[in-house]
Amino acid sequence: MARPAAVDSRRARLSAALDGRIRGLLHLALLGSDALMLAIGFVLGYIARARLPLPALPVNPPPFTSYVPMMIVHVVSILLVFYMARMYHQRRAVSRIDEGYAVAQNVSIGTFLAIAFETLAFKNSALELDYPRGVIIYAWIFGIGLTILGREAHRQIVLRLRDLGLARDNVLIIGSGEVARTIAEKIRWSPHLGYNIVGAVNGTVGERVGDVPIVGSTADLPDLIDRYAVDEVIIALPEASHRELVQLVSKCQRGRVNIKVYPDIFAYIAGGLTVDDLNGMPLLSVRDVALRGWKLSLKRGMDIVGAFAGLVLLSPLLVLVAILIKLESPGPVFFCQERMGLDGRRFPMIKFRTMREDSEKDGPGWTVEGDPRVTRVGAFLRRSNLDELPNLINVLYGQMSLVGPRPEQPYYVEKFREFIPRYMERHREKSGMTGWAQVNGLRGDTSILERTKYDLWYVENWSLWLDIKIVLRTIFQTIFHRSKNAY
Repeated sequence: MARPAAVDSRRARLSAALDGRIRGLLHLALLGSDALMLAIGFVLGYIARARLPLPALPVNPPPFTSYVPMMIVHVVSILLVFYMARMYHQRRAVSRIDEGYAVAQNVSIGTFLAIAFETLAFKNSALELDYPRGVIIYAWIFGIGLTILGREAHRQIVLRLRDLGLARDNVLIIGSGEVARTIAEKIRWSPHLGYNIVGAVNGTVGERVGDVPIVGSTADLPDLIDRYAVDEVIIALPEASHRELVQLVSKCQRGRVNIKVYPDIFAYIAGGLTVDDLNGMPLLSVRDVALRGWKLSLKRGMDIVGAFAGLVLLSPLLVLVAILIKLESPGPVFFCQERMGLDGRRFPMIKFRTMREDSEKDGPGWTVEGDPRVTRVGAFLRRSNLDELPNLINVLYGQMSLVGPRPEQPYYVEKFREFIPRYMERHREKSGMTGWAQVNGLRGDTSILERTKYDLWYVENWSLWLDIKIVLRTIFQTIFHRSKNAY
């Protein structure tokens, strides 16, 4: 866990020097791991092509030594693509799905680059290399898989070192308000991010921002950065003017200090900002509806295919759950409840019944931990999210989507819209079986305000890949019961 109190400046400098060396070794280890895994993948590709009858067993294949120049070109090309794609730059909390996608994409690009390089550079020369398609295809497959495994092993080593308090960056927070307090708490409970808070700035020395002491004022920034060997500064002043931000950034520009700024309310409302062109005049796009036109048809097609496949593949499990529900308590297997979806339209959402039949005889009630209305089978279904599998029927009917903001009962929607800004904007898209909020740990009895923020971000930033990633993360989290940052 990150140390929340300010550390002695001498100890901070010594610790920073040690952490810097460890981080340097870890970067080299990642590069070495990628090179080794790609080389092993190439060797396995050669062996697989020689022994597997796909497409056919080769006749008198050349020895592996003749492929060594090809392997070197192959590995170096992919490593160059990795470097250009910033895969050796420090990134925090990158999901395994995103990293796996990046590895597959860049190994593919690097493989094509290697073939092109060989064709252009060595054609009709003494060093001509002949790329056999079978070896390259197998090397490409093995290279992707082994590189992902190597990077996962590297990730586990980094996480272990960070848990031990090593390989961390000293971070200084500028701010003393609610935003600064929230950032400090996030860092404190997320040791995998690799931060060590040395203190906060912009308040009275001796006071605290949560558990973090204030160690100086903004005028002291250059001295504090040197004194505590600060690696990163987080400016948590969302209401600061542009002039103030420019002054703060200029004071932090010392050595190799990274600077991050928490966005103001305009940037938050705007979601993803882009620059458009109006006949040569630049315009800042505050809102550009992401899901419309042909993209709606693409998302609907994904919903139909996914829901149909899910119902077919999971049919034995659905039957088993239905039998267990009937055996434990009287009443129907399914529970239909009115929810509010796209454009505020109401629809009956289908779930497996997890409570006693008379659980809402006195009206709707928010489910709490240890709720006595929940049956034993129901408790298991809720923990494993299996109670939501019948939502696939709603998806087939077009009332829901596989991914989107989770629907609420109209009773609660009317309450939430009164005190949560932009709450109804989450109804601009179809409700989903799972969503961006859910895969980030916001399930069940969690903050509605936080869920709304994640839902609005999803609505503003939809893409097909984002939907695929959310579905995969939901499956992984359901199977392995992992936390929000696991995948």
